Amino acid sequence: MSDPTTRQTVGRRFARGQASLRMAVMNISPAKLLLLGYTSYILLGWALLSLPLMQAVPVAAIDNLFIATSAVSTTGLVTVDPGTSYSFAGELVILLLIQIGGLGYMTLGTFIVLSVTDSLGRVRKEATRNVFNLPEDVRPGYFVRSVVLFTLLVETAGALALYPMFVAAEVPDPVWSAIFHSISAFATAGFSLNSDSFMGFRDHVGVNFVLSALSILGAMGFLIVVDVLRGLTGRTSHLGFTSKVIVRITMLFLLVGTLLFFVIEPSVQALPPPERLMASFFQVMTASTTVGFNTHPISTLSFATLIVLFFLMIVGASPAGTGGGLKTTSFAALVGLVRSTLKGRDRIRFFKREIPLKRLQNAAASLSYYLVLTAVALFLLALTEADVAFEVLLFEVWSAMGTVGLSMGLTGELSDLGKIIVIVLMTAGRVGILTFGIALAAHDESREEEKENDLVT
Repeated sequence: MSDPTTRQTVGRRFARGQASLRMAVMNISPAKLLLLGYTSYILLGWALLSLPLMQAVPVAAIDNLFIATSAVSTTGLVTVDPGTSYSFAGELVILLLIQIGGLGYMTLGTFIVLSVTDSLGRVRKEATRNVFNLPEDVRPGYFVRSVVLFTLLVETAGALALYPMFVAAEVPDPVWSAIFHSISAFATAGFSLNSDSFMGFRDHVGVNFVLSALSILGAMGFLIVVDVLRGLTGRTSHLGFTSKVIVRITMLFLLVGTLLFFVIEPSVQALPPPERLMASFFQVMTASTTVGFNTHPISTLSFATLIVLFFLMIVGASPAGTGGGLKTTSFAALVGLVRSTLKGRDRIRFFKREIPLKRLQNAAASLSYYLVLTAVALFLLALTEADVAFEVLLFEVWSAMGTVGLSMGLTGELSDLGKIIVIVLMTAGRVGILTFGIALAAHDESREEEKENDLVT
């Protein structure tokens, strides 16, 4: 039997351990907290998908990890066909991972905390504001509640709209298919239970419209939703500047991209004009929102059209949304910087508004880190996939980093090392390219304090 002194000693050590753990969590950087959060969900998804009951046919461990990462990062790149490789239970796990990835690690965690305590700690508030780039006048708690409510309403409406169309098209399990694809579209995940994505629906106006609407709503970001809600409740009389930038740039990209695709892409020239226009819009939309569905084979596209898609994938969606990429607001900041430099102006403006220095620094740093990561990934993939054409490698890299999910056919042919490289790229894309770099470089405050104490003693 242990004596009371021993029990007290163990109790004190346990309490000190708890206090140290709490302090470590409190001092961890928001970027590192975000990376650790997404990584934990990926590993959990990997463990679940590796269970035999989740699989309809045997799936290799590396492929389960790839699918889990692709789902949480809402990328949509797949090395095996989800619709035939996994059982219903496995598909359900994939859908839950997509929902978590679409809502975001911080959104889900914050919503759970709010549901239990109705308040947020300093670290979670700071991380939530940092992740979603929230203006100072938007409360993180209000934002998160609005995001969850809006997500559930839109996904439900999308599933109800898709169901009768899938029934008419004799899609297997239309209820499940409608739910799965509605969530996948709004989360801009691009996962499909159809082996050919939506190429069988290229001329279906209703399916194209619903999927496009869901994807655009998800990609434009929850910040616009909160702005609209604040307007409806009388808290503000107009959209914020960030929301205006997002709407204008998104619409501009969709319009110009569709026109270019319609005019320059040879593989759609033979289609009837309405179908040709719809196919052009859908592929531009799927690259710009980073949703990753396709109604036209990507491998048949001309190099000129690929350049258009390259640009759209790099810029990507908008902040506080479900899509990836550098973000439309970063693009706006960089455009303002270039224009001001060319005109010899000291003040950097966009849409007649001065851009804060911090936003400029973040945009420039994001682009720089994006290019560096591209170069490293291309170099490594050129070693592991030696016989693959350069443009195919580049498309795969930017599709993974932008969490787009489109592929020219390389994903399923990747070597194991190639899959690991793409897994890292998808994770970086979901966390945010700059945030990923900050997380890798950041030092926890607690460690710095320990170092300082060691130096003093």
